[in-house]
Amino acid sequence: MADPALKAALKNGEFILAPGIFDLISALVADRAGFKALYVTGYGTVASYLGLPDAGIATYRDMVERIGQMCARTSTPVIADADTGYGGLLNVRHTVQGYEAAGVTAMQMEDQEFPKRCGHTLGRRVVPVEEMVKKIEVAVDSRRSDDFLIIARTDSRTSLGLDEAIARGKAYAAAGADVIFVESPESEDEMKRVADEIDAPLFANMVNGGRTPLLSETRLKELGYSIAIHPAVGFLAVGQALTRAYGDLKAHGETTSAVDLYDFGEFNKLVGFEDVWAFEKKFPEIA
Repeated sequence: MADPALKAALKNGEFILAPGIFDLISALVADRAGFKALYVTGYGTVASYLGLPDAGIATYRDMVERIGQMCARTSTPVIADADTGYGGLLNVRHTVQGYEAAGVTAMQMEDQEFPKRCGHTLGRRVVPVEEMVKKIEVAVDSRRSDDFLIIARTDSRTSLGLDEAIARGKAYAAAGADVIFVESPESEDEMKRVADEIDAPLFANMVNGGRTPLLSETRLKELGYSIAIHPAVGFLAVGQALTRAYGDLKAHGETTSAVDLYDFGEFNKLVGFEDVWAFEKKFPEIA
C-alpha cells in the first residue's frame, strides 16, 4: 500500500531527497538514514541482480520481485523505476497494479521507445507524445489509491531539444501525472527554464558523472524542484569499496587496516539478528 506521507510532504512544500537503493543491503542502510523517500534505481538493480547494463533487458517480473523485497524490509516511502511501463497500455495497467501491491508509493515511467536505455547515455529515442499521454491516463486510472503517485519522465531533451522536453512535461502534467521528470537537462539555466515553464511538482536526477550538473538540495529548492534523487551514489560507493577491499585482500593475502569495514556486530543488527535472538529466547527449541 502506498504511504500517504510522500504525497502529504509534497503538498506541504517539503523537499524530498532520495538516495538510490538497488539491493536489500543498500535498502536497509538507507532506511536507517532518515530520508523521506528511497529510490529504487533500475540501473543499479539491473547491475546488481543481473550483472548487465540498463538497456531494456530486465523484465517487469525481474523488477517487481526485487522492488517488493525492498519495500517489505523498509519503512520509508519507496519511489520505483518502471522504465516504459514494460509494454503497451495493458502492460502499464498491470505494472501500476503490481508495483502498488508490492508496496511502492511512487512509480516513475518514461517516454522512451523499447528497448530503453539509461537516461544519461546517448541513443535514446522517444515515442510520440500522444502515446505517452495515453499511458499516463491509463496509469492514473489503474491505481487503487490516490496516494500512489505517477512520475512521468521525458527523455526527449537529448534527442529533440529542451523546447520539446518542456512541451512534453506540460502535456504529461495535463494528462494527470503527479510529478514531472525532465531527464538530463545539461545546465543550471536549462533546469531553471524547466522549473519556470512547467506548473507541476518537479523531479531532478542527480547522477554522479551524468549529463546534468550536480546541485545542492538548497539550490534545487531555490530553482523550484520538489524531489531530487541520487540514484548512483550507492552502487558507485559499493563498487569502489569492494574494489579496494578485494584488491587489498589479493595484494596482502589478508584484510588489513587500510580497508575500513562495517562492524560485524552492527551488520548483524542491520540484517535483523536481534529479532532472531529475541524470538529464540522467547521460544527456545526443545532439546
